[in-house]
Amino acid sequence: MDNFTKDDIRIGVIGIIIENRLEQSHKVNQILTDFGNIIRGRMGIPNIGDNFCAISLIVEGTNEEIGAMTGKLGRLNGVKVSSTLIKKEKK
Repeated sequence: MDNFTKDDIRIGVIGIIIENRLEQSHKVNQILTDFGNIIRGRMGIPNIGDNFCAISLIVEGTNEEIGAMTGKLGRLNGVKVSSTLIKKEKK
């Protein structure tokens, strides 16, 4: 985020549903680790049903950073991603 102004920063919530937990969770976790600098909070529910799980994230970053992360997650087979972002207000 060093090259961006505060006007470029977004805060948001990202919901992730993993339909094949055993096959995809390690890939999801690697992507989340790679983008750990924009993740402010994380909550995971390991088993919602047969081999399903859910993760919710609170993020703070640029549209480009958040979009890169959600894009990588969304390209994984059996992973669904939804996000809501707002522009960070000036102080």
